[in-house]
Amino acid sequence: MSRSIEIYDTTLRDGTQAENFNLSVDDKVKISKQLDRLGIDFIEGGWPGSNPLAIDFFRKMQGVELRHAKLTAFGSTRHFHNKAEQDQNLLALVDAKTPAITIFGKSWDIHVTEALRIRLEDNLRIIEDSLAFLRPQVQHLIYDAEHFFDGFKNNAEYCLATIGSAVRGGAETIVLCDTNGGTLPHEIPAIISKVKEYLADLGSQVKLGIHSHNDSETAVANALISINLGLDQVQGTINGFGERCGNSNLTSIIPALVFKMGMECEVKNNIDQLCTTSRLVNELANLPHDQYQPYVGESAFAHKGGIHVSAVQRNPLTYEHIEPEKVGNIRRVLISDQAGRANIMSKAKKYGISLEPDDPLMSSIINELKERENQGYQYEAAEASFELLMRRTLGLQRKFFKLEAFRVMNHRYSMGRPPVTEATIRLHVGGSEVHTAALGDGPVNALDKALRKALTRFYPSLNDMELVDYKVRVLTGEYGTGAQVRVLVDSTDAANRWGTVGVSVNIIEASWQALVDSINYKLLKDDKTKR
Repeated sequence: MSRSIEIYDTTLRDGTQAENFNLSVDDKVKISKQLDRLGIDFIEGGWPGSNPLAIDFFRKMQGVELRHAKLTAFGSTRHFHNKAEQDQNLLALVDAKTPAITIFGKSWDIHVTEALRIRLEDNLRIIEDSLAFLRPQVQHLIYDAEHFFDGFKNNAEYCLATIGSAVRGGAETIVLCDTNGGTLPHEIPAIISKVKEYLADLGSQVKLGIHSHNDSETAVANALISINLGLDQVQGTINGFGERCGNSNLTSIIPALVFKMGMECEVKNNIDQLCTTSRLVNELANLPHDQYQPYVGESAFAHKGGIHVSAVQRNPLTYEHIEPEKVGNIRRVLISDQAGRANIMSKAKKYGISLEPDDPLMSSIINELKERENQGYQYEAAEASFELLMRRTLGLQRKFFKLEAFRVMNHRYSMGRPPVTEATIRLHVGGSEVHTAALGDGPVNALDKALRKALTRFYPSLNDMELVDYKVRVLTGEYGTGAQVRVLVDSTDAANRWGTVGVSVNIIEASWQALVDSINYKLLKDDKTKR
């Protein structure tokens, strides 16, 4: 009989500690929704007592209904000099109003005496007190035993005593953390065996979890070995982001659990969204995709000529350990245009576009998509642009306006004053020519204002539309400041939020493409609503 596993994601907290990995509050909300769609069991949203952004995130998430996932607030045990009920960190966790709370405490005696500078018995007391205070106020209470494996190797008796305190405090799950990432796979079984013996002697039925870091390049292996030894929960991040060398990578762990170890979890029902989730996190963090990443990388199922291609075309099992479609990826055979056909059919159904697999225009869509991807376009976080691409290729896109020309001018009249930016636009709507101009805070804002100023008399609903996010990615450093860039724009109205993309060596042109797609998508949706 297969065993159930809890998947705990800490991308929004532990992942954001990675160098150059930054997310806005809106980005975190968007990722949370996608993790919920994927079927993640626990989403660790951050440390509400640490900064205003974390508090803002938890406040916004109170208005978001998650279908399956349990939002989790993270924090530490109480300060030694505070009573639990007066400790601001613990009170902030309660104020976050999440169904789950995770707190960490010290397992390694050197951290108790050198970092906290308290007695070993005092640390045991603050662990138990903190959990006991939180237990009646939250549905799920998880204890992260920080530096557990290093602590066990240094002083096993004391390290086990700390999780005994967590059991007495009422923890539902105790997570064994390899915080420094130095533990190797062969060390795991003996330590977990001792932990199980200790808990059995206590008569405890507490669940166990694993939280591994990747400093020795063994985080995924350590996680999978631990689950194979009977642990109940695995923690990690999407794409393995995290401090220093990162955390255990859930995009590698999840398919291994589902397809190779036969484990049961909610993600199993939605695992074909794994690739989309991986790319969305990268796009919102404004980081390039690792094309060589297992399971979800562009090269994970790529075959380049010769014997491999011939064998894969006869039987993919010859050079693929799983079917790429299972995780939402595609097989890439350079001599074939079949890759992506199923994905396009799925998108057509989602967008309400009538399209048959043998439609002659299917090849046109595939070729257009391949050409654009070669230029640097990516559509994982810009589905609105992809829907417009499909509709244009199929001749289904209504032409709401025709652009003739635009110009953007930056003026700096004095070094002591901020620059002034003006955009002018000339376009046609039906038989009417419109020529307008607008000032803005930078070229993109000026273009956005001028474009909407020209169109709102014909399409008043554009007044409800707002540009809410803007990201620029340099696609190659070959030409320095002349490198090609990808611009990602997020827009919203009263009912929806959508992403669009533009690519060019000219950042204003790339921004223009994304802005035009954004407005066209808004008008398309309004037009469909009227019908």
